[in-house]
Amino acid sequence: MMNRCPVLSTSTDWKVTKDAHVFLSDLPGLKKDEIKVEVNDRRVLQIIDDKCADDDDNDDKNKKMIKWHRSMGSPEKVKAHMENGVLVVPVPKQELKKPNTKLVQIQGN
Repeated sequence: MMNRCPVLSTSTDWKVTKDAHVFLSDLPGLKKDEIKVEVNDRRVLQIIDDKCADDDDNDDKNKKMIKWHRSMGSPEKVKAHMENGVLVVPVPKQELKKPNTKLVQIQGN
C-alpha cells in the first residue's frame, strides 16, 4: 500500500515563519494534478493523493491523506505550489487582535 500511495510515506516538514506555517511534503513522482490540498473552516489542512482515492484495495479512504488540525488563518488565504517533487503549502498565521482596554475610574472616597 505504501508504494502505491506516496502520501502515506511522505516526509513532511512543518516550519513556522514570522508570517506563516509552511508545510513541505516530499511527493516524488506525483504531479500537481494528482494531489488535492484542502482547508476547511474548522482549520483542517488535508493533502490527498488522488491516485489512491480510486484504489479498490483501499477500503479506508483516510489512508490516502495527511491531516493537520491547527489554529490557522482563513482558508481563502492558503495557497500551494509544487517545486521539483515538493509540495509547499504556506498557511498565513491568524492575526490576533489585542483586546480593547478601558480605564475605569474609581468613584468615592
